[in-house]
Amino acid sequence: MTTTPGHGAVACGHALTAHAAQAMLEDGGNAVDAAIAAAAMACVVEPVLAGPAGGGFAMVRAPDNESEGDGAPELCDFFCQTPRQRNADACVEAAIADFGDATQTFHIGPGTTATPGFIDGLAALHERHGRLPWRALFAPAAEVAERGHAVSAFQAGLLRIIEPIITHTAEARALFAPRGTLLQAGETFVNPGQARLWRLLAEGGLQAWRNEVWPELLKQCGAPAGGHLHEDDLRAYRVHWRAPLMVELAEHDARIWLNPPPAASGVLIALAFNWLRQHTGETAANLPRACALALRHADKLRRNADHDLVRLITHLPRAWRGTTHISVIDARGMVCAMTISNGEGNGHLLAGFGFMPDNMLGEEDVNPAGARDFPEDVRMSSMMAPTLAEDANGTLIALGSGGSNRIRSALLQVLARLLLAGEGLEQAVCAPRLHVEDGHLDVEPGLPPEQLAALLADFPEHRVWTRHSMFFGGVHAVQLGQEPGQSGTPHASGAARRDGIGLLV
Repeated sequence: MTTTPGHGAVACGHALTAHAAQAMLEDGGNAVDAAIAAAAMACVVEPVLAGPAGGGFAMVRAPDNESEGDGAPELCDFFCQTPRQRNADACVEAAIADFGDATQTFHIGPGTTATPGFIDGLAALHERHGRLPWRALFAPAAEVAERGHAVSAFQAGLLRIIEPIITHTAEARALFAPRGTLLQAGETFVNPGQARLWRLLAEGGLQAWRNEVWPELLKQCGAPAGGHLHEDDLRAYRVHWRAPLMVELAEHDARIWLNPPPAASGVLIALAFNWLRQHTGETAANLPRACALALRHADKLRRNADHDLVRLITHLPRAWRGTTHISVIDARGMVCAMTISNGEGNGHLLAGFGFMPDNMLGEEDVNPAGARDFPEDVRMSSMMAPTLAEDANGTLIALGSGGSNRIRSALLQVLARLLLAGEGLEQAVCAPRLHVEDGHLDVEPGLPPEQLAALLADFPEHRVWTRHSMFFGGVHAVQLGQEPGQSGTPHASGAARRDGIGLLV
C-alpha cells in the first residue's frame, strides 16, 4: 500500500475491476462513477461473484456541495426482491460444490431466481450522484469482455469449486469450458454476450435493459420455464434509499454507518460493538478475544430473537459465497462502498447476454424458507454490509467484504483494530481473522500465543486453521486521511484472502 496523493483510492477484488474505477476517476468522474464502472467490470472478470441480474447495496457519502441532502451517508438498497407469486411447479435442482476439505449443496434452476435489482441500482446511483455518461462507465467492461482477459488463479479456483453450476448447460459449458475443460489460470476468457450487454446499456440505458433483456429473463425464469418471475415483478421493483444505522463510539470520538434493516449485517455488527464498548478492559487487554466474545454475544441475541431484527434493535442503545466488494474514495471526499452478489448463479446462461441470473431464492442464508416456500414480494435480507466510518481525526473510511455469514465478523475486527486499537489500514485488513457461529470458533494462524491461548480457553469448540482463507471474508478498504500534515492523503488495501487489490489513483 502506497500513500501518494492523487485522484483518490480504490480497493476491490480484481486488478481489472480496480483499473475500471481508476479510469473513471482520471476522466473526472467521482467515487460513484468509479464504483459503477467497477461493478460492471466485476460482472465480466469476477463472474462467480457478480452478475447483472443479481443485487447489492451501496453506502455513499457526498461532500455537502455535491449532495442532494446535507452530506450525510445514505444507503442505496438494490438487493433482490422475492417474486409476487409463488409457482408451485418451480424447477429447483441441487448442485454439489467441492471446497476440497468439504462439499456443499447449492440450489439452482429457474425456480431459484429472485427479482434482480443490480441494473436498477446502478441507474439510481447514477441519477443521484453520477457525473459521467453511461457510455463512459460501461466502455471498460464491454472492451474487456470482447477482447478477453487472462483468468486469475483466484477466479480459476472459484470456477473449479462451483464447476457443476457453471457447466450445468451446454451454453454455459461453451462459455466457461470452451475447449472441453474448465478455464484454467492464465487462459483467456472471452465473453461476447456481456460485451453486447454493456454496449447495449451504454447506448440505451435502463430502457434498453427493460426492452432487450427483460424478455429473455422472463423466457428463462418465468412460470412457463419453471420459475416464479412475471413482468409485474420486474416493473414493480424499486430501489430504496435508506438512512444508515449509526453507531457512535463517544469515548473514541468515532462514528460508524452500517447497512440498516431489512439487512441483518448492520444490526449484528452494532450489537457486537455495543458489547465492546461495555467491556473496555477486556477489549484493551486482548482485542481478538474481545471481538470473539462480542460476536458470540451478538450471535446468541440473534438466535434467541429468532432472527427478528426489530427485537434485536431493542438491545442497542438509543441515539464463501458469491459476493464481492468495491470501495472508492475520490479527491473531493466523496466515498462509495458497494457490495454486490449474484449468489452462485442459477446454472442457466441468459441467451445472448453471457451471464447467469441470480439464485437468491436457493440461498439458505437469505431465504431459509426455500425456493418453493418464500414470503412473497418482500425485500430479501442479507449479510452484505458496505460500511463507512470516521475516526477522531476526521479520517473517512469505506470498507466492506464478501463472505456470507463471515462478513459481520470480518468488518467488526477491522473496524475495532482501526477505531479502538489505532492500527493502520493495511495492518487491520491483513491481521489474523476469526469467526464465531453458534458457539464454535474458527481462527486463522498468526495471533500471539498468549492471545490465542486465552481465546481458545473461552471456546472449547474451535478450529485453528493452518492458513489464511477466503472463508474469513476479504475486506477491501480505502480511507482519506486527515492527520496533521497529511490532510487529504488517500490509502487503499485489498485483502489477499480474496485476491484483493488496493490502488491509488
